[in-house]
Amino acid sequence: MSFLYRSTRNANETATASEAILKGLAENGGLFVPDEIPALDVSFEELAEMDYKGVAYEVMSRMLTDFTEEELKACIDGAYDSKFDTDLIAPVKYHHGAYILELFHGKTIAFKDMALSILPYLLTTAAKKNNIDKEIVILTATSGDTGKAALAGFADVPGTRIAVFYPKNGVSPIQEKQMVTEKGANTFVAGITGNFDDAQTGVKKMFSDKKLAAYLDEKGFQFSSANSINIGRLVPQMVYYVYAYTRLVKAGTIAAGDMINVVVPTGNFGNILAAYYASLMGLPVRKFICASNDNKVLFDFFTTGKYDRNRDFILTSSPSMDILISSNLERLIYRVAGNDADKNNELMKNLAEKGEYEITEEMKENLYQFYGNYATQDEVADVIKTVYGEDGYVLDTHTAVAVSVFDKYKKETADDTPTIIASTASPYKFTRSVVTAIDPELAGKGDFELVDELENISQVKVPNAVNEIRTAPVVHDTVCDKEEMEAVVKKFLGI
Repeated sequence: MSFLYRSTRNANETATASEAILKGLAENGGLFVPDEIPALDVSFEELAEMDYKGVAYEVMSRMLTDFTEEELKACIDGAYDSKFDTDLIAPVKYHHGAYILELFHGKTIAFKDMALSILPYLLTTAAKKNNIDKEIVILTATSGDTGKAALAGFADVPGTRIAVFYPKNGVSPIQEKQMVTEKGANTFVAGITGNFDDAQTGVKKMFSDKKLAAYLDEKGFQFSSANSINIGRLVPQMVYYVYAYTRLVKAGTIAAGDMINVVVPTGNFGNILAAYYASLMGLPVRKFICASNDNKVLFDFFTTGKYDRNRDFILTSSPSMDILISSNLERLIYRVAGNDADKNNELMKNLAEKGEYEITEEMKENLYQFYGNYATQDEVADVIKTVYGEDGYVLDTHTAVAVSVFDKYKKETADDTPTIIASTASPYKFTRSVVTAIDPELAGKGDFELVDELENISQVKVPNAVNEIRTAPVVHDTVCDKEEMEAVVKKFLGI
């Protein structure tokens, strides 16, 4: 069964799956959404007998309908291989009364690897399918993890170049070192003197600039995105929620069809939206628990129905969630507005012009499956120490936000539904915050000394992703203002 993807801001703009992946962003800043989400017509018992690649094919083949079986399986085989440090790809472990879905076993030790390992294969396959002869320029804003995962995925991929922008003072030292030491000949990294929202707005502005697109076309280039605004990022993220559920079925922890809750530490809203899309496909989810840090714009939204980014931007110990404009929320707004592109466009215009919008009571009622809460930095540190004290398991700061919010939800509701918590990064990415939460006396040590302390504390070997950057030379040292982003991209492309 084939279907099209449609822009959230223009009902007349449609694309096939491969076209949507190539474009990344729809015209006028809209996002591509599926016209329908087909049922996952394979039983959970059957899926439980499959490995990660098998589940990935069953989920993705129903969403990416213009890819052949041979094309899609080749993409999946290329992505989920020995670059992951566990054969399971995404192990599920029981700690603190919940099932922790570890999504950080890829090349750059963050959940972004789960989708960004396959996106280059999907994109280059889509280019061939659509007879694209231009060089594809991946343009990406990152709050810390997407950047390195995208760089690792696209490094030296023929026919592509990648430019990544990150907030210069808004990522962890390990995150920054991972990006600025990237050696791929087709890669470019720049810190901006602003926050993630500035970087994301700058990228979106370049995407929607028709004059710039025409100029690039003339020079033999075409923009695409590795951010979760690209459905080629979003669809692979649906897979691991289905996979985790079927691991619980296989273990006999739940029966096929039993309800679960899902907790996701949330910034740009792509990861939790993927879980929601998986539920529309048939995954039995009772509650989507949206966990925010001190930048609690999403908590306020789910509490009041008003989205308001007019507030101070707070740098926290969970920097990948330091976001005030959650781009993927637009896809959910479009859906709860009854797939009304005009209504959605009006709300997004208010966000752009006034920094806020408010949804109707009817739309609020359509969000009944969502629960929002947040964790302060002190609460994050406390929960890292608590969980480590229970059984020696070490959480990263983002997963700790999720666990803290899970605790609050349980206390408020007494809901004992089996719960999967998305663990989005290795604690090795945030060594200072993690180690000093467990033992404050180690605060005086250097960042890489803390890496070794974490190995002692966790009894988990230091990942290659960290070891290889200890002495790696800095390759990218560009720092620019947000107004200079277009100019530095042109310089990178030599145009």
